[in-house]
Amino acid sequence: MSRLFVDAIVVGAGVIGLAVARKLALCGLETIIVERANAIGTETSSRNSEVIHAGLYYPQGSLKATVCVEGRAALYNYCTRRGVEARRVGKILLAASPEELPKLDAIAAAAKRNAVFDLLPLTPSDVADLEPELNCAGALFSPSTGIIDSHGYMQALREDFETAGGMLAFHTPAMAIRCGGVRISLTTGGAEPTEIEADFVVNAAGHGAPGLAARTAGLSPKMVPPQWYAKGNYFALSGRQPFSHLIYPMPDHAGLGVHATLDLNGRCRFGPDVEWVDENHSLDVAASRAQQFYDAIRRYWPGLRDGALQPDYAGIRPKLHDATMPMPDFRIDGPQLHGVKGLVNLFGIESPGLTGSLAIADMVAVALGVASGKEAFPV
Repeated sequence: MSRLFVDAIVVGAGVIGLAVARKLALCGLETIIVERANAIGTETSSRNSEVIHAGLYYPQGSLKATVCVEGRAALYNYCTRRGVEARRVGKILLAASPEELPKLDAIAAAAKRNAVFDLLPLTPSDVADLEPELNCAGALFSPSTGIIDSHGYMQALREDFETAGGMLAFHTPAMAIRCGGVRISLTTGGAEPTEIEADFVVNAAGHGAPGLAARTAGLSPKMVPPQWYAKGNYFALSGRQPFSHLIYPMPDHAGLGVHATLDLNGRCRFGPDVEWVDENHSLDVAASRAQQFYDAIRRYWPGLRDGALQPDYAGIRPKLHDATMPMPDFRIDGPQLHGVKGLVNLFGIESPGLTGSLAIADMVAVALGVASGKEAFPV
């Protein structure tokens, strides 16, 4: 087995791993990303709504709230500087019935607590002016919500990382981590198994993060969370595209409800729903789920015609809770929490992880003691 010595290792080349690795490389660390797939962003990062969230829903002071609000501003700025396509199309968050109006008020209050001050209340008449086909009892408009070319964004992060001297190793699964010595040792599999030693290791393996943490010698088993999988299915809309804004109903227990999103070409799709599955579940979208989508969508768009929805794609959220538990916060487990010098584990990074990716990268750098804060290394 060959040996390699670097300053920092990041496990996983999804959007979070790329953002973190870029940050560490810009801080002057010789950094390598190990990725089991043959390309960047092949799993969760390529199977989402590509929405830049405003930060409306999350508990005040939570990591989700912090990284979403800070990350949104950083992300729009980054896209402008790097020529990544992003568009502030705006979101209509609606109460489909009078019974849902208190939920709408609660979201407006939560947004203010999270320093999101640009929400605008809309009457049903206002909504009809913006989107004539919608049915609602009231709504909020979020002008800072947008959409992004997530693949272009990840490619820009990769280019920044490699320009700063970073290295990418594909077909290189992380098998185990060993802590407790002078440096941290990571063993990789693949065609050329290697032992890599580094001062810093960031486990950004997404669905694989809890498993890798369980294979980390020197980390207390109490610091390894259980894991669940929530599949999100999307259906594409055929025929005329009816909306020019993102349309969101009230959120449900494990997600943001079956909403209408737009891609940068104006194509409308609906999803994701929440389907609790096991680890090896297929990513195919079952046509039999369409009726649930019709029922949910027609609560706010009664004009949806039969046969207009076609199975599109699916992703699986890395969950730290099951259907019976309240939704937890993101986990950025650094040395201050688990006591292992130089190690950060990232658990349960789902939505709004894409929006918050640059802010998460800042937090990881601070947790490792290689940066004092986001202002020291601007994005």
